[in-house]
Amino acid sequence: MKVNIQAVNFNVDRKLVDFINERLGKINKFYDKVISVDVFLKLENTNEKENKVVEMKVLVPGDDIVVKKICKTFEEGVDIGADALERQVLKHKEKQNAY
Repeated sequence: MKVNIQAVNFNVDRKLVDFINERLGKINKFYDKVISVDVFLKLENTNEKENKVVEMKVLVPGDDIVVKKICKTFEEGVDIGADALERQVLKHKEKQNAY
């Protein structure tokens, strides 16, 4: 499984990249047919504290699973988003096995 990280209008530090790779690497435990994960990190221009947008797109055979989270930090967004992705990947796997 390949993890692609794209930051829009800023540079990502190595610590955040390592955290994302470690956290999303666990998705393979739930479904081994995951092709890749695309992660988009964006900063919104608002006055609110929750201005970090994390969008994750998981490519699995026959489908794309997308999760978008807005949080105070990118780490929090990745963590919450990864939990949601794990649930959706399990749901997709069960649906595939039902056929």
